Amino acid sequence: QVQLVESGGGLVQPGGSLRLSCAASGFTFSTYLMSWYRQAPGKEREWVATISSAGGSTSSSDSVKGRCTISRDNAKNTVYLQMNSLKPEDTAVYYCNAPRFNAWGQGTQVTVSS
Repeated sequence: QVQLVESGGGLVQPGGSLRLSCAASGFTFSTYLMSWYRQAPGKEREWVATISSAGGSTSSSDSVKGRCTISRDNAKNTVYLQMNSLKPEDTAVYYCNAPRFNAWGQGTQVTVSS
């Protein structure tokens, strides 16, 4: 079955960086686009970024544009989210998503605080 496992979250100071990873299994990873979402306390889950199956096309939300980069390694069945210049408002649980299967990981907590 489709399985997504996120990692890489943690506590970071404002202005810091983190790289999130999502290891996928149970489907032909290189065939499908992948996305990242996040959910802050008391808020709805929001889309962060999407990458095409081959990685040649990406898009991201205005809230992270210029600070976050989505990428993938199809040989490793892994999608990444590089986050720079982190702000307290980036604090959330970050989820990996395979839209074709409506599959979600368990999430990884990112906390930005001094």
